[in-house]
Amino acid sequence: MTVTQNECYIELSSFNDLARYACAFQEYPRRVYSQELDGSRIISSSISLSNTLLIFYVPMEKSGRYVSYQVTSGKEICDIVDSTKSSSQYAPIINMESKISSLPKTTKKIPNQFHPIKVKDLGSLARLTYDPEFPDEKKLAFYALPHKKSWVVGYITSLEMDEVYYNFNYVELDSEPTKHFVKYQGNQGQDPVFADNFDHGFSYFPIIKIKTAHPIFGF
Repeated sequence: MTVTQNECYIELSSFNDLARYACAFQEYPRRVYSQELDGSRIISSSISLSNTLLIFYVPMEKSGRYVSYQVTSGKEICDIVDSTKSSSQYAPIINMESKISSLPKTTKKIPNQFHPIKVKDLGSLARLTYDPEFPDEKKLAFYALPHKKSWVVGYITSLEMDEVYYNFNYVELDSEPTKHFVKYQGNQGQDPVFADNFDHGFSYFPIIKIKTAHPIFGF
């Protein structure tokens, strides 16, 4: 059986979403790439699925060597800089002359399209991030995207059998999320809330907002 392998580009809502994805709560920030896409310069970071390179990107509005990220008094400060002098987190930018991979762009058939699974509540979604097989490998990003007349927020999981199957576990929201994190303290019996400020003793999940709905999420 021939398996298609390709790239899938997904535009994020803002540069801050890309910086949050690359840096927030990352002991080692992700690599970030700049390249030409359809005649414009973009900046991106990616996830490698079994047969798809999933590339999150935004237009690149200025040049530099690092994406810098910090949160101060509930406000995110994100920028592209040339040096690492402050206490921010930094994701290195690799400026490419060629594409970041030799894979073709996504065809109509997406090999790693997610299977959408509705979760009852945000607390269940937060608890789903615990993986008993790899308890120290935390993949904390939640993804928010428009769906029908409102929004959903979800978390990607995988099931490895003869092939790898990907699920997008999601909760329906009443409106577009305006805050950038889910704040949770499940051992105290508290329900999660959307937040921008950090308090000691809570777990936080960064929300990466997708600009428009994309078929890879399975809806």
